[in-house]
Amino acid sequence: QVQLVESGGGVVQAGASLRLSCAASGRTSGPYAMAWFRQAPGKEREFVAAINWSGDTTNYADSVKGRFTVSRANTKTTAYLQMNSLKPDDTAVYYCAASFASIKMVVTDKVVAYWGQGTQVTVSS
Repeated sequence: QVQLVESGGGVVQAGASLRLSCAASGRTSGPYAMAWFRQAPGKEREFVAAINWSGDTTNYADSVKGRFTVSRANTKTTAYLQMNSLKPDDTAVYYCAASFASIKMVVTDKVVAYWGQGTQVTVSS
């Protein structure tokens, strides 16, 4: 079992930045990819970004490319999502996830093995 705990959400104005963190504990021996998904009110959960075990390969949803950056600590057990130039459309609950699938496949929640509890990000216009 891997437990994931997110932090760093909040309320910001459009154009601001936030950094989310995700700390993994429990059975943390890899390799596994870490990813971020989000779910806005009334919408399905969607993929945001993912990073592989070694931290040298990433994937992004088109809607966040150039604005969000996913990274991973050298310890492998903490992942970050740096969100810049936030827009009201980015408002959602952001979930951290862990997957044993290949990084190229980590664009759907179907390959997620573990989920965090979620952290709210609200962007006001």
